[in-house]
Amino acid sequence: MYDRDRLAALIREQALEFGNFTLASGKQASFYLDCRRVTLDSAGARLIGEGMLELLADEWPDAVGGMAIGADPITAAILTVADLNHRSLRGFIVRKEAKEHGKGRMVEGPVRQGDRVVIVEDVVTTGGSSLRAIEHCEAAGLNVVGVLAIIDRLEGGAQAFAAKGFPLRTLFTVRDFGIEPAA
Repeated sequence: MYDRDRLAALIREQALEFGNFTLASGKQASFYLDCRRVTLDSAGARLIGEGMLELLADEWPDAVGGMAIGADPITAAILTVADLNHRSLRGFIVRKEAKEHGKGRMVEGPVRQGDRVVIVEDVVTTGGSSLRAIEHCEAAGLNVVGVLAIIDRLEGGAQAFAAKGFPLRTLFTVRDFGIEPAA
């Protein structure tokens, strides 16, 4: 069991800011969650890796990964903690655009067609970036079985995933931080 309270405290101290922000979805918000401040912190990375492994325990995939660059430290944390727990797991990175050299892949890493994979994300708002990652993974022949996130802003992402048949599991929602979602 990971220390959920400690991770929540780290998020509150390092990632949560109040003010006026424009999110990746284009929405305006009165708060911002910069989870890179936690995913790139040694204690935060470990706690996120431990928490995500708990979410994966019932349906262990072949691999985890997501859209570069936000998902990269989450993927690394999960892989590291999995190995420390003697569990085999692979990771992958979904590029934002195909590279114009080498093999020109959108999905990089030791994954194979038919692998069961889970998309990882830091903060879900509308689910747009993870839905793009899912499209690229499916085009590469991967079998996406769900999405994991650190925090759900409760602004439609879970519903967007559910509409496409992908369950969303999260470590937190904004309500865990005393924030009610935008109407």
